[in-house]
Amino acid sequence: MTSAPNLSGIHHVAYRCKDAKETTEFYQRVMGMNFDVAFAENEVPSTGEYDPYMHIFLDAGGGNILAFFELPEQPDMGKDPNTPTWVQHIAFKVNTLDELLAAKANAEAEGLEVLGPTHHGIFKSIYFFDPNGHRLEIACDIGTDEEMKELRRVAPEMLEEWSRTKKAPQHAAWLHEKARDEH
Repeated sequence: MTSAPNLSGIHHVAYRCKDAKETTEFYQRVMGMNFDVAFAENEVPSTGEYDPYMHIFLDAGGGNILAFFELPEQPDMGKDPNTPTWVQHIAFKVNTLDELLAAKANAEAEGLEVLGPTHHGIFKSIYFFDPNGHRLEIACDIGTDEEMKELRRVAPEMLEEWSRTKKAPQHAAWLHEKARDEH
């Protein structure tokens, strides 16, 4: 009999970038991330294919690593034309609302257009794009333990209703009301 693995976290998440140096400098300057490791190869280790690449690893804190591949011999990066730009994003966490506002000020000082803070009921966040067109989010949790407990309780019911109707269930309507009330 087989069983699911006992995961201890995410080792790293990898995306593509246009320029490894520019991407590294952006994440160091704008996001405060440390540049940890880089690999440059001419062949892909898992497949043996010839495809030169630079693979960079940036420390997002808490043992979380964000990685990028620069692939100079591949066609230019593209986006899924059927997925809205707000859907695919990388969300980072800060601990306080003051840190969130400081992150916004820092990104704006870099000349980035920043959306937010947006109130999601249990967290507030800001959004902007990196030099590769990847949407980034910085979020700060504001939900109470009771609110999180209730959201976990109704999650299976919400998923089941969504699966049947493809419409937003009202199980957590209080969350949206909370966000509206605080605006």
